[in-house]
Amino acid sequence: MKYLLPFLVIVTSVIGSLANIYINSDDWYSSLSKSPLNPPSFVFGIVWPILYALMAFIAYKLAHKIAPIFIMQLVLNAAWSWIFFYFHAPFIALFDIGLLIYLNQRILMIIKTESRTLYFLYLPYILWLSFAAFLNASIVFLN
Repeated sequence: MKYLLPFLVIVTSVIGSLANIYINSDDWYSSLSKSPLNPPSFVFGIVWPILYALMAFIAYKLAHKIAPIFIMQLVLNAAWSWIFFYFHAPFIALFDIGLLIYLNQRILMIIKTESRTLYFLYLPYILWLSFAAFLNASIVFLN
């Protein structure tokens, strides 16, 4: 499991990225009204690889403690991009990211009992998910 979880993080990254390809071939996303806080698209391409690397590292270190819930959050993570960008369902994606935040807060509490350093390395993922949820909610309410 120690090596499987980091591998699954990479798989999740690829699956999510494949859905993002549709952004460039579909005018739907560009036509949406977005929050003024919505960052330029290149920011996502910088932030997500860093977060996935942190997730993979923490998954490697704590696989024995977080495996079942971590796998569930990876499924929701990969699904969000497909729900939002491919199926054009921002409301369902918002529900998905809400579950994702809930699961990751539980993971964060497990991590906190094991290592303060790993806790602070995982925290940016939760913060980014919260910001992403805000952006997702903005799209739901503005469109």
